[in-house]
Amino acid sequence: MSSLPYFYYPDTLTPNSPCTLPLDTAKHIVQVLRMKAGDELLLDNGKGQSAKAIITNAGKKTCEVSLGDVVMHPQNPYALHLAIAFTRNTSRNEWLLEKATELGVASITPLITARTIREKYREDRWQNILVSAMLQSQQYYLPQLHTAQKLETFLKTDNSSSQKLIAHCETDFTKTAIKQGMQAKQNTIILIGPEGDFSPEEIQLAYDHHYTGIQICTQRLRTETAAMAVCAYFNLLNNEATF
Repeated sequence: MSSLPYFYYPDTLTPNSPCTLPLDTAKHIVQVLRMKAGDELLLDNGKGQSAKAIITNAGKKTCEVSLGDVVMHPQNPYALHLAIAFTRNTSRNEWLLEKATELGVASITPLITARTIREKYREDRWQNILVSAMLQSQQYYLPQLHTAQKLETFLKTDNSSSQKLIAHCETDFTKTAIKQGMQAKQNTIILIGPEGDFSPEEIQLAYDHHYTGIQICTQRLRTETAAMAVCAYFNLLNNEATF
C-alpha cells in the first residue's frame, strides 16, 4: 500500500489529464493538510479506479491536479450483502457502517421490521462514513448503501443466485452453525435483526423465501456485533492474505 494520502473522487478517472477536485476535498487538502503545488496524492473513485496525481494549483477553495496512469483494480468475485435492522443508537449504527466497510462488505440495506424502533436514516452522513472507511482501509470499491426497505419488500427481491441466510435467536426454527451454513465462494445475503430479534412471523417469511437460518455463536449478540461477526467470517472464507 502507498504511503501517499488517499482522497475520494466520485467520477471516472481519465489517464494523463487535468482534474479539479470537489470543494470539500480541495479545502481539506489545502487548508487542513497544507499541501501545495508539486505534492503528490492518490485518488480513488470507489468504482475500482485509482490514480496518482500531482497538485498543479492549490488555492484557498480550489485544488487542481494532473493525473498520471489510472489503475483498474479487480473486484472480489464474491460479494456480501448485509441487510440489517439498525438500532436507535446513532453511534452504534455509524460504528457498524465503518467496520463493515473496512471488512469489505459490498452493499448494505437498512431493514424496517416489526421491532424496528429507528426508521429515520441519515443517508448523506452515512455515505460520508462509508467513503472515509474505504479510504482509511485503502480499498477501491465503495459499498452501495441502499434505501431503507420493509423486510417484506426486501424478501421479494430476486436473489436466486445468492446464498441467502438469516441470523436469529429463536429456538423454534431449524438453524445450522455459521461454519456449515455459510459456504465460501458464493455471493451471500445475510439478514440481521433488530434489538429484540426478528418476530417469529418474519423468520417464517424468510424461510418461505428460501433463506437458511444460522447461529453465529452460543452467546446472544447485539445487532452490530452479529453483523461484524458475519462480515469477518465471510472475509476470512473468501480472502486469503498473501505475504
